[in-house]
Amino acid sequence: MSSPLAKPQIIAHVQKSLNYTVFDTKWIPCSAKFVCMGNFPRGTGVMQIYEVEHGDAQLIKEVEKPKPIKCGTFGATSLQQRHIATGDFEGNLNIWNLEMPEVPVYTVKAHKEIVNSIDAVGGLGIGDGAPEIVTGSRDGTVKVWDPRQKDSPVANMEPIEGETKRDCWTVAFGHAFNDQDRCVCAGYDNGDIKLFDLRNMSLRWETNIKNGVCCVEFDRKDISMNKLVATSLEGKFHVFDMRTQHPTKGFASVSEKANKSTIWQVRHLPQNRDIFMTAGGAGNLHLWKYEYPAQRSKKGSDDMDVGVAGSVNLLQNATLSTQPIASLDWSPDKQGLCVCSGFDQSVRVLIVTKLNVV
Repeated sequence: MSSPLAKPQIIAHVQKSLNYTVFDTKWIPCSAKFVCMGNFPRGTGVMQIYEVEHGDAQLIKEVEKPKPIKCGTFGATSLQQRHIATGDFEGNLNIWNLEMPEVPVYTVKAHKEIVNSIDAVGGLGIGDGAPEIVTGSRDGTVKVWDPRQKDSPVANMEPIEGETKRDCWTVAFGHAFNDQDRCVCAGYDNGDIKLFDLRNMSLRWETNIKNGVCCVEFDRKDISMNKLVATSLEGKFHVFDMRTQHPTKGFASVSEKANKSTIWQVRHLPQNRDIFMTAGGAGNLHLWKYEYPAQRSKKGSDDMDVGVAGSVNLLQNATLSTQPIASLDWSPDKQGLCVCSGFDQSVRVLIVTKLNVV
């Protein structure tokens, strides 16, 4: 029997109570700082920057904004600028220079309703091609923005006339491995997952996982599509093998039930794409490892290639709170360092050990 200490441990390093509801937290690249976004009880938005030092997190900057901030990403900025793009409750997309966060450096009315989710690629040296930001909204649309182009999106994925508008809960970029190719994956409240090919401006694949899709993430944005994890209500997540697409069966997948409560987030470890963490509605975190099958594809009865799903192993879990953990972000620079926030109005810096030996 291996000792339980040989497994990765999830250690709460710093815990901070906040005086507002926090929706998203992100590490600032190449720093020991992170930014928290949310809304004050009086209905205004807030961004706070913390720096981790000597076992504590010091508040170094706080700015109040007119509208509550739902989500943020650094993915479209350069390492020199480190500007954050945010989506708010009014449907605005703003880009902020955190050195001077009073006025946005870019702003556009992106959606008619709240921006639920945001992702970006082409910055930070991650993903080839233009710096682009994708937003998903309650108004049912998914839009792709180039910050160098004002006012109008470079792509707009919306329901056709007469089709029911579904609430888009989550968006993610992937497949950005050269200057031409790029995909956006979107998850909706009715369980739909849609994969849009931005090169051909077409819907490449869609499926339904029968439960609202809370979060989707590719294991890497800047490689030819490899794996996609989708989390849902009622504690289930699905891992799709994105290497082999069958014309009718689509992508092979394996599903796992973490617990009975919503899985709000999934985040892949930047240093190892086969390890990922899910954050749940019962205040818990689960650390998983994906194991590939002996062969990733085989010939089907129709003589077409069909994918073979692998398996998922639970490495460790921890309960941090009685309230949902709604956001999670790994440090891109320090393996095993992550920050998460929950609806208990707390932000926590965690250290996950032994990730290099699993």
